[in-house]
Formats: sequence, structure tokens, C-alpha cells
Amino acid sequence: MKKWLLGNTLPELQKIADSLSLPSFAAKQVSDWIYKKKVTEIDRMTNLSAQARDALSERYEVGGFAPLEKTISRDGTKKYLFPALNETPVEAVMIPDDDRATLCISSQSGCKMGCRFCMTGRMGFKGNLTAGEIISQIINVDESEKLTNIVYMGMGEPMDNIDNVLKSTEILTSDWGFGWSPKRITVSTIGVPDPLRRFLDNSKCHIALSLHNPFESERADLMPMQKAWPLNEVVELIKRYDFTGQRRVSFEYIMFSGWNDTKRHADALTRMLKGLECRVNLIRFHQIPDFPLKSSPDAIIDNFKNRLNNAGITATVRASRGEDILAACGMLSSKKQESDKLK
Repeated sequence: MKKWLLGNTLPELQKIADSLSLPSFAAKQVSDWIYKKKVTEIDRMTNLSAQARDALSERYEVGGFAPLEKTISRDGTKKYLFPALNETPVEAVMIPDDDRATLCISSQSGCKMGCRFCMTGRMGFKGNLTAGEIISQIINVDESEKLTNIVYMGMGEPMDNIDNVLKSTEILTSDWGFGWSPKRITVSTIGVPDPLRRFLDNSKCHIALSLHNPFESERADLMPMQKAWPLNEVVELIKRYDFTGQRRVSFEYIMFSGWNDTKRHADALTRMLKGLECRVNLIRFHQIPDFPLKSSPDAIIDNFKNRLNNAGITATVRASRGEDILAACGMLSSKKQESDKLK
């Protein structure tokens, strides 16, 4: 099986070129072809000599996967199902919104974190995606040339695949890669301290923490990883970094009726985030099979938002998108049988 060129950084492409005795400038030519021109075949790299293309083709292919399926929501959201090298498909979701086109991408097949309200967590962990597989999702959606933002909020916990996530964001933001501003990229996490620290030290991309409850004992009821990585420690880690400039931190907060939507929770959340330049995104819960909690009513969500805003914490309600095609927050699983359960 040939190795992929897609997903390699410029220094890695340089090592490949050196190993094949190609000219020193060949690595930059290859990076231009795969990341800027997005070619899918080595033979199309016409500024490389025929001999260089033949040498590359013996061991390598460009790589990447076309989607297996596409599903379009009535609100215009589109869900893509992609193959994976570990043979467990993954999903990506394209969300159109006026002049914005945001792609929600996956970093793993399945997930180890086991959050009870998440369909991906129910899959268990199937494998990490390579940097090439992560980038492949961006290149191979129909809207690739129109994308304005990337969010690592699909399947998996990005901090549990930190090497490939950092490599993929390097490709996205480097001049020799996509050349995107880090401000166009947000990476989500439930809060895994060591890789999160590494991410904050080595990336200027935005970070989003899946918080969902400010009380640690209650959070542990639905998010088992809370016992290993206490929320207070994660928030204290985030507070050591500067978010007053271009980089932004946000906190994701799914609203569950009667579980985390009271004044007590709003006030505890305010105390936890006091002094931190941040935003809280309130998210309506999207019902999944065999889970007892329901979404908070809209009036309760608005009251919660207003209480946070009045206390000086910027809070907004995220619009729900793609629920009818199981593309909304917490609904990605790549399993067709899960769709059947909801019909």
C-alpha cells in the first residue's frame, strides 16, 4: 500500500524528496500541488520532471477519500460520510450561513470519552485519523473552495489525537499550506490538560471547551472523563493564557431541562469564568435514543443567557442546524442503524 503525500508538512515532504534524490525545491512544488492546487494525482504535478513523478509514484500517492454519501438537510446543512483508513467511516458537516460556510470535521473514528449524551461516544473508540484524513475532509467536500471556517467539532476528541490535529492545523495555517488565518479555525475539547497545554503553546487557533455543567459532581454523571480531568483544573489552565487578542476561547454548554439550566448553575458558571475574556455558547440538546434528559425550553434558555450576560459573561444561543439528518451537535455516529432508531 502506497503512503499518502496528503497530510505531510513541508519539512516532511523535504525528507521524502531527499530520500528519492529529488531536487531541493521539489518539496515546495509538491506542497503547492496538494494544498494550493489540490491535485489528486502525482502525474498532474507538471513542473516536476517525469523522472521525479515516477520516483514519487513508486512509493506514494496523493491520498484522500471522496465521500461515500451526502445528505442534505431542509435547512441547507450537508452531512458527508467519509471512509477512513481504519475502516470505520467518519462524518463531516457543512453549515451554510449567509456569507459563511463552516465545515465541522472529525479527528477520530468514534471517541474514548464516553459522554452519555453523545452518539459518537456510544460508538467507542475505533481509531485516530491521520493528518491526511483530517485534511481530506476539507479538500473533498463540494464546498471546499468556499469554506470560510473550520471547526474540529465532529467525531472524536481532538486532544486525544493531538499530534495529527496540530499537524493538520499547521498545514491549514502555513504559507506553504492553505495559508489560512488561525482565526478561521476552532478546535473543541472536553478538557484533556496535557495535550490542551501543548495545543495552547503551539497553535493560535481558537479553542472551545465542552463544559455543560459547572458543578463537578453533576458533570461527572454525564461526562465520565470529569473524574480523570477535573473541570476546575482545566479552567485554571485556560486562565493562564491570553485571550484578549486574536485568539478566542469559548465554552460549549448544552442545555438539559432540570439538570443544568437553573439560576444556581448560571451563577456558578459566572463565578467559574469571572475575569476570563470568553464566550458561552448555549446549545439546545438534540434528542438521541435511550437517553432520559430533554432539552431546556426556549424560555429557560433565554433566561439563562440573560442572567449570564447581566453578570458580565457574554452568552449566545447557537442556532440548531441539520437535526433532521442527524448532523447536529452530539448526533454524529456514522451508523445508519442509529438513524433508523429515530424514525
